[in-house]
Amino acid sequence: MNSLDWAVLIGYFGIMVAIGVWSHKRVDNVSDFFTAGGKMPWWLSGISHHMSGYSAVMFTGYAGIAYTYGVTSFITWSFPIALGIAIGSKLFAPRINRLRGRLHVASPLEYLKNRYNLKTQQALAWSGMLLKIVDVAAKWAAISTLLSVFTGISINQGILITGVITAVYCTIGGLWADALTELGQFVIQLLAGVAMFVAVVSKLGDHGGFFGVWDEPELAGHAEPLVGPYGTIFLLAFLFIKLFEYNGGMLNQAQRYMATATPREAARSARLSAILWLVWPVVLFFPMWMSPLLVDAKKPDGSDSYALMTEQLLPHGLLGLVIVGFFSHTMAMCSSDANAIAAVFTRDVAPVVSKAARGWNDRKGLIAARLTTVVFLGLSMAVATQVNSPAFKDIITVVIKWVAGLMGPIAIPMMLGLLRTFRKSGPTAALTSWSMGLLAFWLVNYPINWNVEGGVPLEYQVSIPLAVSLILYILIGYLKPEDTPERDAIIEMINTDDDGSAGAAVVPPQAGEADEVVTPQGRLP
Repeated sequence: MNSLDWAVLIGYFGIMVAIGVWSHKRVDNVSDFFTAGGKMPWWLSGISHHMSGYSAVMFTGYAGIAYTYGVTSFITWSFPIALGIAIGSKLFAPRINRLRGRLHVASPLEYLKNRYNLKTQQALAWSGMLLKIVDVAAKWAAISTLLSVFTGISINQGILITGVITAVYCTIGGLWADALTELGQFVIQLLAGVAMFVAVVSKLGDHGGFFGVWDEPELAGHAEPLVGPYGTIFLLAFLFIKLFEYNGGMLNQAQRYMATATPREAARSARLSAILWLVWPVVLFFPMWMSPLLVDAKKPDGSDSYALMTEQLLPHGLLGLVIVGFFSHTMAMCSSDANAIAAVFTRDVAPVVSKAARGWNDRKGLIAARLTTVVFLGLSMAVATQVNSPAFKDIITVVIKWVAGLMGPIAIPMMLGLLRTFRKSGPTAALTSWSMGLLAFWLVNYPINWNVEGGVPLEYQVSIPLAVSLILYILIGYLKPEDTPERDAIIEMINTDDDGSAGAAVVPPQAGEADEVVTPQGRLP
């Protein structure tokens, strides 16, 4: 990097902070901070949903997969996400929007107290927060790894720089700041991605051109859709995982659906995000698929291949723009995660553990939300310094094994609880599927994995916890139905179209409370 690249990077950081300061004026209460008051346009929500879904891990961990295996990086990652969001645009997006519109909640987990019970809500809230700390830590480690390649600063210094800047704009501006910065980040990413694509294509003439390049020996097997550990079972497992995760199971995407004005707009935003996930990653991945022709990765997993290729192909200025693109991915996801976790803690956890929190007014609620955001970011940054330790291992291991493997047990009770089909699954089904899914993750990844020659295949490490949770949630709901008139009333409000009357008599709870909701069927405890 030279002075021009540094100018681009510093200018980007300055713009992000300025957007946060401007967004501060739009935040008057907790609802504005967490769900933009339900006033976000569908197209902005869709772009924000897309941008908050991936980070610099794509340019490190998934760049390594693309360097080693080729197009399977798209087939087993962004394609399942696009398909899952497309399905979710019909199945989940409208229902999650009704949580805000009809139950007047500001956290995606806030409705679980009435849908199941307090114990279930707290179990999912605490485990979801802890998983998000690990997830975001991997993102900090990824962007800091890239920053160290370009600038020479240490990984810990990179974690501190990116974390502090993200904390500034997302803490003062809330979800509005997240969405507006993500819009700017999307434009930057578009320019940077196209620049890299053009630079790589211009080099292919020496290797047979755009179509003949696949015959090069360095790309042997790169055109195969499913190779290595990424086989059919892995693809099917990832489709189910991403169906839940990217439609709200990891909380931050659910906020984008809640932020739109109506269920119909939430569905439109999801469809836009699905289209972006289907098309745009191809542009980003193509240079990674070609990277074995252009660079020799220094790391065994190839995670530094994209950074090395960027340094080699792009002139200064454009190099700085691509580095900014790396930051845009990571800061988009981390800021949205921080906002989601602040919502969960402020709305779901704090009122349970603190009597004072139940009486918070708008001002105190906002202060608590902002403090929670800072604390969450600080904890994730601390964990990020341990990502390459024996406990966590490398970045892609954290993202695929830990996040994908643990997300299912947390997301299944939350997401399936929205649907009429699973109305008989109550607190017993939810808590059993959650706890046994977590136990299955530990067994498959540690005791069993240590005692199986060669280890348990990756596809089973991520799929078995999800399968255990899903089967138990459905089976226990069938064997021990716990549907009640009160729980059925909640489900009907979430599932009834806007022209119905199910949500007409909803009375919003007071700030910090979600103990009861009034419906046409009566008062729900």
